[in-house]
Amino acid sequence: METLKRESDYDSTLDTQLHISRVGQLLVRAAIELVNRGEKHDASKLLPLEKETFDRVTPQLKKLTFGTPEYQASLDSMKEALEHHYQNNSHHPEHYLDGVDGMDLFDLLEMFMDWKAAGERHAGGGDILKSIELNTERFGLSSQRVNILINTAIRYPHLLSKSSM
Repeated sequence: METLKRESDYDSTLDTQLHISRVGQLLVRAAIELVNRGEKHDASKLLPLEKETFDRVTPQLKKLTFGTPEYQASLDSMKEALEHHYQNNSHHPEHYLDGVDGMDLFDLLEMFMDWKAAGERHAGGGDILKSIELNTERFGLSSQRVNILINTAIRYPHLLSKSSM
């Protein structure tokens, strides 16, 4: 006759090890997704419609401070190329009808890193906290989302430096 174990005899070690292993598998898959996004990030800027425009405007943008009226005027001059860019790159809120609310976690993380890297290319740039501040109003970010972005910037000091190179 088989003896039934009592619940008090349960050892969680195996279940915990299986859980740890599964979370590890899922994180590796997430890391692979991020690596793939890094390799393909903004590739549409190398296509004819976008490349011609970015060739013309990028030198001007580098001299401007992000968020200024002059910066916005330069963006306005890129309307057609930017619309194409947004349609082909899901890390931009403009890609979705409902903006940031349409994004997934990978889009959000790529957007955050894009803000950091793009800011480094502009006059006085590289301040991710300033980018978060300016983009909060621009994209109607919730306070919870803003807190997550700020917490990420603060907890990873290389994101606060003017250049991580």
